[in-house]
Amino acid sequence: MHKRAFLKHSAAALATGLAPLPLLASASSRPAASDFPSRPVHIVVPVAAGGSADKLTRILAERLTALWGQTVLVENVAGASGTIGAARVARALPDGYTLLQGGEGVTLNAILFPGLPYRTDEAFAPLIKAVVNPQILVVNPKTGIQSLAEYLQRARSKPLSISLALPGNGGIAHVAHELLAQQTGARVNYIPYPGGGPATIDVLAGHVDATLITLAAVTDHVRAGKLRALAVTTPYRSAALPEVPTMAESGVPGFSVESWQGYFAPARTPAPVLAKIHRDLETVLREPEVRAQLADMGFKVAGGSSAELAASLRVERERYQRVIDTARISLK
Repeated sequence: MHKRAFLKHSAAALATGLAPLPLLASASSRPAASDFPSRPVHIVVPVAAGGSADKLTRILAERLTALWGQTVLVENVAGASGTIGAARVARALPDGYTLLQGGEGVTLNAILFPGLPYRTDEAFAPLIKAVVNPQILVVNPKTGIQSLAEYLQRARSKPLSISLALPGNGGIAHVAHELLAQQTGARVNYIPYPGGGPATIDVLAGHVDATLITLAAVTDHVRAGKLRALAVTTPYRSAALPEVPTMAESGVPGFSVESWQGYFAPARTPAPVLAKIHRDLETVLREPEVRAQLADMGFKVAGGSSAELAASLRVERERYQRVIDTARISLK
């Protein structure tokens, strides 16, 4: 999809996503924390199904359903780099029954979309940083590319000859690859998708050469030999794919990008309800079976307080603002 067409589609989709939402309950009927939840809870995943964020949230939703005795529904609301789903949660009743899955996109969209219908720092209450994980650069084996060095050499000698599926225009993969380009001079043809699932499908099919994506989204495909992993973006290797080197080990000294996934509630959700959701998410994340399942996918459980997540968002904003300004990434 060409950038202009993608942006036109995103703008139209975002407008659609801002249609008035029905209120689920009046403010006076909001339950106390001791009664929460007394009906189904919705977690909005702002990307297409099949990606790492979707897989993570479905694992946690299943466990929360068992813990709460209420169904936890996962809703994929993709489009406009995740801002459609975020807008839905920003406008939802602040009672804890509508939550947002989010990662770096929460920060990046605040930088890249100056016309958002919500103010990120005012619209959401951070709950928890659930997991951290590397981004991983993978290629279709038919490209013949065997290593990061070969990938970079081709991208420098034949600019734009490699097509790279982005799991979101302006997302963490886009920013991470631009950081790689700044350090190495590599130039590729970016193809934006509404999430990691669709991006992976097209790389598997050979329609696109490569993708830079959350490791947990492609672990099984790499193990099966359907995708060739070149390097991870973190300064450490992943225990899920320990044979895959880091970019720093592969000739890009000091390269480091660690992505994360977490959860948010609408701002003004009562503090006791936020505390209960945070506590129960921590409980689920500490379950040995859950930790083992996430580790096998390539996630590292993070946890921590909502205040720690809020603080990390401020640090992240400063770092990614510099990368975006240098690369002149714009979605206008």
